[in-house]
Amino acid sequence: MKQYLDLCSYILHAGELTQNRTGVDTLNIFGAMMQYDLREGFPLLTTKRVNFDTVVDELLWFIRGGHNVKDADAPKVIWDAWANEEGELGRIYGVQWREWKGCLFDKSNTAFGARSYDQLTLAIERVKKTPNNRRNLVSAWNVAELEQGLIGFPPCHVLFQLRVMGEGTRLDMSMYQRSCDMALGVPFNIASYAILLTLIANECCLVPGILTHFLADAHIYTTHIEQMEKQLKRQPYPLPTLDLVVDGGTPAGVPVVRIAKQDIQLRNYQSHGFLKYDIAV
Repeated sequence: MKQYLDLCSYILHAGELTQNRTGVDTLNIFGAMMQYDLREGFPLLTTKRVNFDTVVDELLWFIRGGHNVKDADAPKVIWDAWANEEGELGRIYGVQWREWKGCLFDKSNTAFGARSYDQLTLAIERVKKTPNNRRNLVSAWNVAELEQGLIGFPPCHVLFQLRVMGEGTRLDMSMYQRSCDMALGVPFNIASYAILLTLIANECCLVPGILTHFLADAHIYTTHIEQMEKQLKRQPYPLPTLDLVVDGGTPAGVPVVRIAKQDIQLRNYQSHGFLKYDIAV
C-alpha cells in the first residue's frame, strides 16, 4: 500500500486548500493513479485497521442491488447519514449495476418506453464471450436519475471496466473515482473493488490480476490532517491474502451473485489500530 501512503503524503504537502459543499475545507489534488497486483497480496491498508467485514457487507449488498439501510444485509452505519427516514437511498450503486433503466426510442427518435439492464451480468458474460472487448464498462453515473433526484447521493466511484489480459489467463480491472476521501473512503474502495475483481475473475475461471485506480478529486479533509500525519508515521505490515472457499472447496466458476459472506476469507491480516476520522456529510 506504499502508493496510497505516498499519495496521502503528497496531498498533505502539495494539495490546494479548497472549500466544498460539506463546509469542511480540504487539501486537494486533481488527477492521480494507483495500481495493485492482486497476485502479490490483497490491497488492504495496514497502517490503520480497516473493518473488512463492513467492506464485504457493502459489496455483497451492492451486488444484490440493495438501496435501503434497513435491509437485513445492509452494511451497518456507514450509509445512514444519507438515508431518509425510511432508510431509503434511492437508485445508488447496486441498483445501477443490476437495474440500469434506459428509454426506448422508435425510428423517429421518439421515446415510447423504458427497459432495465443488468450491467453486472452483461459485463461478466462479455468477459466470457468476448475477452478482448474494450467496451466492457459498468457505470453508476446515471445522468437522468441524478437530475431527477432519484439517487440519494451521487456516486463517488463512477465506473469500472474489465479486460482479459495475460494471453487470456488474467482479468484486470480499472476503476474511475470522481471524489476520493483519502482518509476514510479510499482504503475501503480499494478493498471493495479488489474483492469484486476477485469474484468476477473466479466466475470466469481467470486469475485476478491488476486493479488500476484512477482518482480525480483526491482530498484530505482539514479535520483529518492530524490523524493522517499519525498514520503516515506507522510502518506498514505485509499484505494479507484473500481466499474464496465455497462448501469447503475452491469455487472456480461459481457465479458472483451466489457468493456469500462466509465464502470470502481474509488471511493473515496484521495492522495497526483503528484511527477515528469523522465523516464530512
